[in-house]
Amino acid sequence: MNISLSGSTGFVGRNLISYLQERNREVKPIDLRNTPSDQWIGESEVIIHLAGLAHDLKNTRDSNAYHVVNFELTRDLFDQFLKSSDSKVFIFISSIKALKDHADDWLTETMEPDPSSPYGISKRRAEAYLLDHIPNDKTVIILRPCMIHGPGNKGNLNLLYQVTKRGLPWPLGAFENQRSFLSIQNFCFVIEQLLKNPIPSGIYHISDNEPVSTNQIIRLMAQGLNKKPIIWKLPKGFVQGIAYIGTYLKLPLNLERLSKLTENYRVSNRKLMEALGTELPVDAFKGLTNTITSFE
Repeated sequence: MNISLSGSTGFVGRNLISYLQERNREVKPIDLRNTPSDQWIGESEVIIHLAGLAHDLKNTRDSNAYHVVNFELTRDLFDQFLKSSDSKVFIFISSIKALKDHADDWLTETMEPDPSSPYGISKRRAEAYLLDHIPNDKTVIILRPCMIHGPGNKGNLNLLYQVTKRGLPWPLGAFENQRSFLSIQNFCFVIEQLLKNPIPSGIYHISDNEPVSTNQIIRLMAQGLNKKPIIWKLPKGFVQGIAYIGTYLKLPLNLERLSKLTENYRVSNRKLMEALGTELPVDAFKGLTNTITSFE
């Protein structure tokens, strides 16, 4: 099976190529920027579209940049897929943010999409285009992952780790949130399963089985460092006021980051797991432990 992959140089792409090659899969990177569009796919049977413009927590990017990269490039690659007689499967890595940027309820595929950020809106536009053009003789899978983490990934988890490592208190303990994460091991496993076990075209959410609170993550990090977790439960209103000022002054703690660290954002993966008929190999806490260990 010939596989073409866009976004091969990013954190997820590098891990996915390595994972698939270890299982004797042939993977050809697609360079969407420097290769003519009629040469993107070639004779590949499966197209995995990972490339995209990531969410900018500082909100400094022009919204048109998201439109160009996340919608227009996806549309153009998909159009080449439709023209190809060899290509049969298109796997688009969208984002759970294409559904909603904020939600207290469990996020399921039956919910009406209502993204509010330029990033989420651009991903949703790409999804809609694909759904409107699915041919009868091809399969189109849209995956909506939540936050993907793993060894080599630098992000909010690394920021939390540095706080814990330095013995600094975690001041957001009053926010008893529940968030879904996705370990890179589980992401790669799902892609391999999709290559082996065809499922119907459509949208599928992909996440670890269990949601985790930020306080639980702090405790995991402290345990790995042989430190006692220091969790302060400052009044929520006070913390939100500081974050509001941080947004205005462009400080590290802003409303967007506070929301990402403290809000409920739980993703149901039931539809995907039932379609694949399998179980994920890594539970949420083991996956987080693997990532945390790699920070040293």
